[in-house]
Amino acid sequence: MNILLWVLQVLLSFLFLFNGVTHFFVPPDLPPQMAWMYDLSRELHLFSGTVEVLAGLGLILPGITRIQTRLTWLAALGLVLVMVGAAVWHIPRNEFANVIGNIVFAGLAGFVAYGRWKLSPLKDR
Repeated sequence: MNILLWVLQVLLSFLFLFNGVTHFFVPPDLPPQMAWMYDLSRELHLFSGTVEVLAGLGLILPGITRIQTRLTWLAALGLVLVMVGAAVWHIPRNEFANVIGNIVFAGLAGFVAYGRWKLSPLKDR
């Protein structure tokens, strides 16, 4: 279980770190499935980018350093909330492929949160 959780943590971390940084520097040539980023307000970009970068770091740094390891499951739980918010953003825009992706990532982050909270918690030094 520990290995599976670490694999998911690393994959989700890279995904959300990349996506979070993209919120700060939205490139002009995004693929069509990401064109929704052009419609977000500056404030929502700053909020989403900050939360995603911090959560991406929170998924791996506490486990690597063995300092404040409870932050790992809290970061994963925070990503669940971000993905629910993202799904709410995409539903009225009829972007159902994105909603499905949000639900999948929320489920994976939820599994990591529960796994690191109850199934295989990380230990502080």
